[in-house]
Amino acid sequence: MKKIVSELFMTLDGVVGSPEKWHSPYHDQEMDRAIQAGLAAADVMLLGRRTYEEHASYWPEATGAMADRMNAMPKIVLSSTLTDPTWQNTGIITTLDDAAHLKHESGDGPILITGSPTLVRTLLHKGLLDELRLIIDPIVAGSGARLFDGRRFGLEHVTTLALPSGSLSITYAPIP
Repeated sequence: MKKIVSELFMTLDGVVGSPEKWHSPYHDQEMDRAIQAGLAAADVMLLGRRTYEEHASYWPEATGAMADRMNAMPKIVLSSTLTDPTWQNTGIITTLDDAAHLKHESGDGPILITGSPTLVRTLLHKGLLDELRLIIDPIVAGSGARLFDGRRFGLEHVTTLALPSGSLSITYAPIP
């Protein structure tokens, strides 16, 4: 069975929204390598509609190894409102049941979610998320959208990678 793995940038105070406002000073070559390794291992990318729209407005025109991978890999958007995706290799699913069925498709690599904190939160609470990879930057945003909404749940530590920028890439597995 395939795993659903999320990867989110986060501040020390738990903000995941608008990383374009605070993340770039911490994005270095080592972080880029870690992100690209996760992307290379994945079979498919799962996105929420808003993150899809952000990615689809940027990646098709971008160049480089990461852009090549993002554009070539299959992408699936969980949305009840998106009807005609324009980014190459993109399909649509409309329910969480559809997302659960993706875990039973063939292939060895995980289903990777980049960004999409609303989707990640929902999958986490429904027991469909297998790994939560947080790249925590050493900054306090003060305000902004957060991943955790006050509900209680347990996480088991899987790995930690300290990056030269001072950021930490920490992977957790939700405890059922």
